[in-house]
Amino acid sequence: MRPTLRACALFATGIPLSLILILIDEGFWPFGMGYLAFAAVITGLDAIRTPTFDLFEVAIDIPSTLYVGEKDAFHMTLASRGNHPSTLVEAIADLGQNLNATPQRHGWLRRGSSLDFEFDLEPKQRGLAEIQKIWLRWYGPMRLIRRSRTENLGRKIPIVPNVRAVRRAALKFTAWDALFGVKVQLQHGSGTEFDALRDYMPGLDHRSIDWKHSARHHKLVCKEFRTERNHQIILAFDTGHLMSSPLEGIPKLDHAINAALLLGYTSLRVGDRVGVFSFDSKVRLLAEPVGGMQNFARLQGLTSEIDYHHEETNFTLGLVGLFSRLKRRSLIVLQTDFVDTITAELMVENVQRLAARHVIIFVALRDPALYDTVEARPTSIRAVNQAVIADSVIRDRMIVFEKLRRLGVHCINAPSERIGADLLNRYMMIKRQELI
Repeated sequence: MRPTLRACALFATGIPLSLILILIDEGFWPFGMGYLAFAAVITGLDAIRTPTFDLFEVAIDIPSTLYVGEKDAFHMTLASRGNHPSTLVEAIADLGQNLNATPQRHGWLRRGSSLDFEFDLEPKQRGLAEIQKIWLRWYGPMRLIRRSRTENLGRKIPIVPNVRAVRRAALKFTAWDALFGVKVQLQHGSGTEFDALRDYMPGLDHRSIDWKHSARHHKLVCKEFRTERNHQIILAFDTGHLMSSPLEGIPKLDHAINAALLLGYTSLRVGDRVGVFSFDSKVRLLAEPVGGMQNFARLQGLTSEIDYHHEETNFTLGLVGLFSRLKRRSLIVLQTDFVDTITAELMVENVQRLAARHVIIFVALRDPALYDTVEARPTSIRAVNQAVIADSVIRDRMIVFEKLRRLGVHCINAPSERIGADLLNRYMMIKRQELI
């Protein structure tokens, strides 16, 4: 129990008031003593009427899992179970380093009612979030006295890749015939894997006519094909220091993992096999490709284990190691980042070696701050310098992307909110064109 600033001001007001009255007439000195007694009585009455914590009932609802890039919340309900006057209650949550700070909450708790506090939980990165303490503070009716209470929670919540967003986006592909369009015929007849023979009809492709079977049956028959399945997809992540830097509040690596999970979900659903590879100064993870929707949980677990590293990425060691381990032509989704043409030379050289045997989708996140700096109207010499530097960085990135395109690499340079959709569209285009 402590006095508030209002109580201190109440007592402090009596000092100048008493001095003024004494200067006017020394006979007014008892007024100062009376004022102090009055302030003490008022403060004592407020202390008596300030409810104790025993008159409150606390219930806390904390989510079991948090997802990167998506806000959640936990609730604390404070219920009145005694006869006490209305009181102002303030609450603040003490969160761990993996969560953004949440502002103070306050509200009036009236007799026989309850008060609900909602605290936002916004993860910064994958790992463990901790709700350490909740600080409660409430006041007497005249707000001269306050009481406080600390609830030690120590609750730890795992922060995992954003599977919620993956499942929401995957709802658009719930039908087997929706991968490449709305017509089933786009699934059958667009591949090179033999499916069945059928009688030839006008309008069908002449190149599909099987002349040997036509001669045997004395009528024209043609082959039907279907899209191949069981392709091998490798989700490769650069976990170096550039991918650990934040973009729009969360690390670039987490944006990459969320986009890769969407692609992995779709690939497993259509029958392809998906594996995971991560590297920086050395190879950190290599999981063999597996198929079947039952392995999506495994894919989620593998990506959750990918840690942040603040080391320089060794593209020679990482990509050569991947090249030596792949015995079959695969689609490699390489998610990485670079700064300029000089630092990207080794990366381009090793990607070229991979592209000679495999299909490569090169994914890099576009930083909106660079384009905003270039397009903003300069207001000072410093702003002009920043715009020139940002423009040179953008030009260097475009040069690297052009080099990769000439090597046959499929490049995606998109902002974080579009990276998942662009990656999925490029994957479907590669499937349609039978490049793997």
